[in-house]
Amino acid sequence: MKSSIYSLTFDQMQEWLVEHGQKKFRAKQVWDWLYKKRVNTFAEMYNLNKDCQLVLEENFDLGTLEQEIKQESKDGTIKFLFKMTDGNLIETVLMKFSYGYSVCVTTQVGCNIGCSFCASGLLTKNRDLSSGEIVEQIMNVQKHLDAKGEEERVSHIVVMGIGEPFDNYDNTMDFLRIVNDQEGLSIGARHITVSTSGLAKRMYDFADENLQVNLALSLHAPNNELRTRIMKINKAFPLEKLMPAIDYYLEKTNRRITFEYILLKDVNDHKKEAEQLVSLLKDKRHLSYVNLIPYNPVDEHNQYDRSEKKAILDFYQILLENGINCGVRVEHGTDIDAACGQLRSKQIKKDKHKV
Repeated sequence: MKSSIYSLTFDQMQEWLVEHGQKKFRAKQVWDWLYKKRVNTFAEMYNLNKDCQLVLEENFDLGTLEQEIKQESKDGTIKFLFKMTDGNLIETVLMKFSYGYSVCVTTQVGCNIGCSFCASGLLTKNRDLSSGEIVEQIMNVQKHLDAKGEEERVSHIVVMGIGEPFDNYDNTMDFLRIVNDQEGLSIGARHITVSTSGLAKRMYDFADENLQVNLALSLHAPNNELRTRIMKINKAFPLEKLMPAIDYYLEKTNRRITFEYILLKDVNDHKKEAEQLVSLLKDKRHLSYVNLIPYNPVDEHNQYDRSEKKAILDFYQILLENGINCGVRVEHGTDIDAACGQLRSKQIKKDKHKV
């Protein structure tokens, strides 16, 4: 099976072409066709010689994702369900903000982290995505924008879709380098955010990458007992291991980290949890931001409900009054299977019923 041509970084593209008897400068031409002109066939790359076109076509695929479903929300959010060459399904989300278009990408087929409130983990991990399959999500969304006939471009990326990015570390890092490269899409590193559930060992590696990419941590609880109950990863990486990794990241990069906190009714939304969160973050509040997230209910996780508006406001006020920078996430796509993984899970169930 051919691999996605979008899997290669610019340096890797140069090396590959030279190894296959082509000139190094061809890499710049190929990337121009891929990321700026956004062609759909190698034959359209008319400034490449026939030999170069042929060797590319023999070894690479220009499209390994097929759009299965496209859901459009009243607020302009679009959720895409893509089928890959092996039949697996993944989700990608396009969101429009005042500052531009942001795309949320998936890094794995399924997820093994097992957060008890999350739709992404309803189906366990099947495999990692290649860097090219992650890049192709951006390319497919960008081509959707191109088709509208407007000069709109994807300007922001959040790596927060199905899967744990740091459990697919090398492919995620290559993805970041590809979309950030000025020869290609040139999406600013500071416009990209990677979210992890807390793989502490990889957080040290990420700090050492010397990237300007933003980091978000799915925290969701301020103490080990509660965090372990709702996020089984806390057994492997409890707060005693997680917080030193955060300290290392902050010291190494001097970049702000976002702490994601989904508010679950009568689970983690009390005054005591807010105060514990203040205590946990007080020594790093100058480089911390807490993103309070209203919960999107998932049918299979019916033990959880969305926190009341008053509970959310009270929680927010406690953080704010104690000097913790925070906000409540603006919701997108609540009318189209808002929780990440819901659309994929529903489609897989439908397909099983058809058999």
